[in-house]
Amino acid sequence: MISFDGFRPDGSGPIYMQIVSFVKRGIVSGEIADGDELPSRRVLSALLGLNPNTVQKACRMLEEEGILTSHAGAKSVVSFSEEKRAALRMSLVAESAAAAALRLKAMGVSLEEALRLVRGAWEEDEK
Repeated sequence: MISFDGFRPDGSGPIYMQIVSFVKRGIVSGEIADGDELPSRRVLSALLGLNPNTVQKACRMLEEEGILTSHAGAKSVVSFSEEKRAALRMSLVAESAAAAALRLKAMGVSLEEALRLVRGAWEEDEK
């Protein structure tokens, strides 16, 4: 069963999109495996303190993207191939890089300075 203990709405966009992103990041990180079950929509909405329609919208989006498989009267199950996981990873990386680049550019940071900062943070993390 997928745990949503680490889910924290952060005001970065609609909550249903944050749920979708949470599941995608879990898949990419390996915290969510192919075949893991999602709590029922009713349970998940109660757990997160959200309107059931919000959870339903997130689940519908995950189904449309081919990440979640649902059947009437049965549990919803995460389903993805390694190719799908790789595509999700590249998509999330590209989104994160674009958002960071826009924020840095808006602060007047040059490309060279941004690259130097990223390199420094990268190397610091490897210590």
